[in-house]
Amino acid sequence: MMTVHEVSKLAGVSIRTLQYYDKIGLLHPTGYTNAGYRLYDDADLERLQHILLFRELEFSLKDIKSIINNPNFDKSKALEQQIELLRLKKEHIENLMNFALGIKLLGVKNMDFKAFDRSKLDEYSRNAKELYGNTPEYKEMKEKQKNRSEEDKQVLADRFMLLFREAGDMKDMDPSSAEAQNLVKRIQEYITENLYTCSNKILRGLGKMYSGGGDFTKNIDAYGGEGTAAFVDEAIQIYCDNAE
Repeated sequence: MMTVHEVSKLAGVSIRTLQYYDKIGLLHPTGYTNAGYRLYDDADLERLQHILLFRELEFSLKDIKSIINNPNFDKSKALEQQIELLRLKKEHIENLMNFALGIKLLGVKNMDFKAFDRSKLDEYSRNAKELYGNTPEYKEMKEKQKNRSEEDKQVLADRFMLLFREAGDMKDMDPSSAEAQNLVKRIQEYITENLYTCSNKILRGLGKMYSGGGDFTKNIDAYGGEGTAAFVDEAIQIYCDNAE
């Protein structure tokens, strides 16, 4: 575990920036010291690496949060995308350098503006941002939600959270127990029926998101008590392991 001061020094970002990331739900610390200082584990640092790479590629914080909080977020694929984007950015910068050198050698009569063309880089960046918004599950959810009023959506959300209240009542039980596993099954079925087809792969990702800090963890623990989100995640992972 590393303190916020150590992470700031290691990553080259200010403490204020890390505090802001925590505030907006982008990067929550795993815990706190007795003095109230934020503590980050290896998973937090890995998440920070993705955040900083996306920031380097000029993604907005809103886009980054949307991408890495998505249950379909694939760290390996994201890294591949980041590498390709960095390669394109490097190519773009090299073109600009050659263009500038040309001006230095030939003067301002060099009127070739191709070096400023960012279309390839911008297109790839746009596709990367849209990847997690164009999944079949996302489209299915949009289709199911389109005729629902805000009141209907709130009712569905409230009913869903009641499942986590049940989880809170059993959070001291073995997550592999029949009761806990049945609850996971009901969570999966509720999502599939009301939002999108919740495969075991997606369910695994949701479990990690539930316990990963931020608004999801806070809301779940608010309904079921502290530790509920972590219990649900553990029960989900067991459920998915047994299904394989």
